[in-house]
Amino acid sequence: MSRHLDIDVAIIGGGLVGSSAALALRGMGFSVALLDKGYCGAQASGVNYGGVRRQGRPVEQLPLSQRAHAVWPRLKAQIGIDGEFLRSGHLKLARSEADMATLEAYKRSVEGHGLDLELIGHNGLRERFGWIGGDILGASFCAGDGHANPRLVSTGFAAAARRAGVHVLESTPVQGVTRNGSGFALEAGDGLSLKARYVINSAGAWAGAFAEAFGEAAPISRIYPSMVVTEPLDPVISVNIGMEGGGIYARQVERGNCVVGGERGLPLDDPDFSRPRGDGALAIMNHAAELFPGLRHAHAIRFWTGTEAATPDKNPVIGPSLTTPGLFHAFGFTGAGFQIAPGVGEVLAELVRDGATSTPIEAFSIGRFGNPTSARTHPGSGAGQNSEPQQAGEFNS
Repeated sequence: MSRHLDIDVAIIGGGLVGSSAALALRGMGFSVALLDKGYCGAQASGVNYGGVRRQGRPVEQLPLSQRAHAVWPRLKAQIGIDGEFLRSGHLKLARSEADMATLEAYKRSVEGHGLDLELIGHNGLRERFGWIGGDILGASFCAGDGHANPRLVSTGFAAAARRAGVHVLESTPVQGVTRNGSGFALEAGDGLSLKARYVINSAGAWAGAFAEAFGEAAPISRIYPSMVVTEPLDPVISVNIGMEGGGIYARQVERGNCVVGGERGLPLDDPDFSRPRGDGALAIMNHAAELFPGLRHAHAIRFWTGTEAATPDKNPVIGPSLTTPGLFHAFGFTGAGFQIAPGVGEVLAELVRDGATSTPIEAFSIGRFGNPTSARTHPGSGAGQNSEPQQAGEFNS
């Protein structure tokens, strides 16, 4: 049965960025449809590590990160749940003099951005965080950062958007988007057509196809971050942990489970999906046990992976299309979108309403990747599933 929706804004992709934008837009009085080919929050937004950190982000992301930082303590008022948000602090460890020098340089570079970083030497680290083992030289501590449950937060924003009156349309792949007069025509799901004044492309790892359909190629690739969770344990880790230069990250939730990451999963034949590697899960736990002796005899009870879009410069694409009025992009968060996503949603809502935002986003323009390509008729695979599936790397340039 065919049906039609006439709305102000159509949002492609029901992850945390799309659902937070939908909620913000509805609060401004816009009529909104949020479309996802699967379930809202089922991809990167709901299966990530759950770190809510500003520390370690590129300087150009910090105004946006600070904006999002103000949202997290207000989650219960905004979406009805706190999402298990805990302002535990984020501790970034240094394994060498070079790593420590990098942390010192980063502290200098972000002065004035409100992170209030504290450098901690070897002795101070042992006094304050005696549960850390291994050969760690020092650390940088950001007391205001923390962690949350991505599964609860991502679905919580979508549920709040639905309660606010957003048309939340799951299992509804977008099959085509065209510019139509002063707005857009979309075909989705089984016989659904939509007319919208604005479109937001927040389709995650599938967003590049939609951008390319409007003549804007973005060189995104796919990554598959992999996590392990342990059985509930006595207190082992009191803060959100990261490592300078990468390698491992870990946190412990209030009920005692430890979530540990640092490896990548393997894509399946259908690159929309992936699976954890057994040797990767073992490596994660072995590394964690070296750093945190309290995990040496812990049982891993579950491990998983998800699909995320990555950009070459590790900065997302956020902002208006440079080829098509009324189209806005927000994708390519490269495994670090969870904390900033609620701020991105607010920014997108401002762009739709005002044509501008109070938060600097120039560094995230899709134009930084070069000249627009020739537009295509259909958006391609993933969230806008075509009848002819595309390969994962086809849209890289």
